[in-house]
Amino acid sequence: MASLNVGIVGCGVISGIYLKNILAYRGLTLRACADMRPEVAQAKAASAGIEAMSVDQLLASEDIDLVVNLTVPAAHFGVSLAALQAGKHVFSEKPLAVDFEQGRKLVDEAEARGLLLGCAPDTFLGAGGRLARKLVDEGAVGRILSGTAFLMSHGMEHWHPDPEFFFKPGGGPILDMAPYYLSALINLVGPVARVFAMASIGFPERVVTAESPRKGERITVETPTSVMALIEFVSGAQVTFTMSWDVWKHGHPAIELYGTEGSMRVPDPNFFGGVVETTERGGEWRSHDAGALALGAPNWRAPNWPPEMPDRANYRALGLADLASAALAGTPHRSTGRLALHVLEVMHRILESAATGQAIAIATALDRPPVLEEDAAGALWKGLPETASAA
Repeated sequence: MASLNVGIVGCGVISGIYLKNILAYRGLTLRACADMRPEVAQAKAASAGIEAMSVDQLLASEDIDLVVNLTVPAAHFGVSLAALQAGKHVFSEKPLAVDFEQGRKLVDEAEARGLLLGCAPDTFLGAGGRLARKLVDEGAVGRILSGTAFLMSHGMEHWHPDPEFFFKPGGGPILDMAPYYLSALINLVGPVARVFAMASIGFPERVVTAESPRKGERITVETPTSVMALIEFVSGAQVTFTMSWDVWKHGHPAIELYGTEGSMRVPDPNFFGGVVETTERGGEWRSHDAGALALGAPNWRAPNWPPEMPDRANYRALGLADLASAALAGTPHRSTGRLALHVLEVMHRILESAATGQAIAIATALDRPPVLEEDAAGALWKGLPETASAA
């Protein structure tokens, strides 16, 4: 078998980039999609030239080897567990599950069945993440002592057509956005040892302003929308970690790391490229552009971005190709369920610490993901066919 046959469950906003990019990776053959709303699945299937199925049909299909779970977070556990029990490999959007014990059950189920379980984000495998990892491993800034990580905006209601789940339990900036930052930090610094945090709800109500059938509706916020944490890594490094949807504008870089020999600025971990900046012992910042590396060239922009916003590198589905290579050729698997479980525990312990006022140790153990070398990254990407649509 030269490739894994892929079926997508969940045809919401994020499915478009997956439906498009899967066509560009080796080891993947897109076969079908499914959604609880049959008309939505039919529309996506028609645009991608694939078959629309019900969720049950897709999970039962002998023609599907890998299920990509793009449902809302509350449905991640049920869909992924059913897919594993049907004998399919699984790649899930983040988070792995809403509940930590459910995440653990998914990891145990996959390992017991000899199946591969992967989870977003896979962005740390992009050119920007790989370049930052290479510089850290080469000692460009010495041993990492401390750092900062900031994700701050004013939430999702201004662009997402149905943003309510972002502001309910299982949502919020920690479970929604922290996986990008935590995965990037774990890739660079290693696993987390303990956390201490505080949290708040800045705006108790949100109004949907995106052009959609829900425009003008009011959403009661039921989960923290600003969380500030101190994360201590097994290495001893300590990172100030702030995730907020209560900020109109700020000037903080996404991630800065401070080492014994210098400092590093890491690109936005929500994307795959960008510029890594380093300074040696307080010297001038030096730029290292990842754009010329595999899976680093800008290739995408959001339809709601203003004209002055630059294109970004968006190679989502890289984690699927990484999983397929591991299944088909025995190469290392990097964006694993084990990594996602560690991230999930860290997120839950941050929220628990904020609720209790106590520092909390992290129980899951983990090694840094294996390095994805440049040649191996380039070999996964074959390019989009000329007929590919935006899906």
